[in-house]
Amino acid sequence: MILAGIEAGEAGARPPLVLLHGLFGAARNFGAIVRAMGAQRRVVALDLRNHGDSPHAAGMDYDTMADDVLESLAARGALPCALVGHSMGGKVAMRAALRRPEAVARLLVSDIAPVAYAPASIAYARAMAALPLKPGLTRAAADAALAATVAEAPLRAFLLQNLAFGPPPRWRIGLDHILAGFGDIGDWPALPPGASYAGPALFVAGARSDYILPEYRPAIRALFPASRFVTVKDAGHWVHADNPAGFMAVLQAFLAAA
Repeated sequence: MILAGIEAGEAGARPPLVLLHGLFGAARNFGAIVRAMGAQRRVVALDLRNHGDSPHAAGMDYDTMADDVLESLAARGALPCALVGHSMGGKVAMRAALRRPEAVARLLVSDIAPVAYAPASIAYARAMAALPLKPGLTRAAADAALAATVAEAPLRAFLLQNLAFGPPPRWRIGLDHILAGFGDIGDWPALPPGASYAGPALFVAGARSDYILPEYRPAIRALFPASRFVTVKDAGHWVHADNPAGFMAVLQAFLAAA
């Protein structure tokens, strides 16, 4: 599958920087990074399948999504690349690096580990699917309808960026496919024996997040033997949104080490 996305900058001697968003996100969430880094190198932010402007299709397992990314980057002439992924996008990025190590010059994984997680966000998806998409639906009404399940106003705003108010109102994302694929989204399937990515790998955690726990480090190092770890202060799970300056400093330092 060829994915949609946004792009800035021009090809040069350095590998393109590729950005992959998390669940319910989109390439445009990285707009500030794309603009800032586009002054230095080619930058590509992709919409993963069933997100943003990319096609909707069944299958949310990580090997399928990694193949989407690699196919889309090959079609853009953007391999090898420096690959960055947040949350679900971080799992996709890890899987791409493990499947095609030669295609990934450097890997940055933001606030996720190669382990299975409980599908906590499925309640959000179910609340979104239950939203009555009636003519005349307003943002305020949609926000109020989600409030019983999603208490945090910033999170509701993030989810509602996926709703086109029409007429008629509709979800831009492939919500049915996402709901059907929640088991795969939370999972981390077994890999072939000996699978590893030996290139530079940086795992970035938010100081207020519990997605990268100390007990996950052996699993990370088994697959990414050159991995290093950084914690960004004043940030939860959405590291690049909670502390943009802190995340950008970490990203720039990692890329400069190439």
